[in-house]
Amino acid sequence: MTAGPRPEDVGAHSARLMDGLRAFGANYTEFTGRFATWLGLHSTDATALVEILYAEDKGTPLSPSQVGERLALTSGATTNLLNRLERLGHIVRTREHADRRIVTLRSSSRIEGPAREFFAALSSRLDSLVAQYPPEQLDEFDGFLRRLRDTMNDLLAEPVPPRTPGEGEVEGS
Repeated sequence: MTAGPRPEDVGAHSARLMDGLRAFGANYTEFTGRFATWLGLHSTDATALVEILYAEDKGTPLSPSQVGERLALTSGATTNLLNRLERLGHIVRTREHADRRIVTLRSSSRIEGPAREFFAALSSRLDSLVAQYPPEQLDEFDGFLRRLRDTMNDLLAEPVPPRTPGEGEVEGS
């Protein structure tokens, strides 16, 4: 691994990386929004469906509470969302664990084909992009993203510090 940037360049590198990640996040949100429109779903429902499909593809299907956490929804809102997706035939709730109280969310066979059809172009282009880089560089990038995610998760686990009113602001307004 090569030496890191000079201390005076760290802020500029951080800003460019965060700008690129922010833009990627905006594009990802837009892509999920298009998936929602394509399926005739509300964007939050489509986001939940994408999370369920993605986790299932990774071999780590989600529980209802995990979906709620990922989408920052209350348990009631999560239940309503999952009920809608289940009524539409997009997901099924299963009880696969020894503890029968644990519910696992699975995509239905009815949604797998349409989801793969919609995301095929993105998947193909991503594969083409990844193929342009040597495995060592991809491993470094993967490691960076993992450490960035861990850093952000650690910060998000901390309580939000109290806000100090700025100049010209009135406290309590």
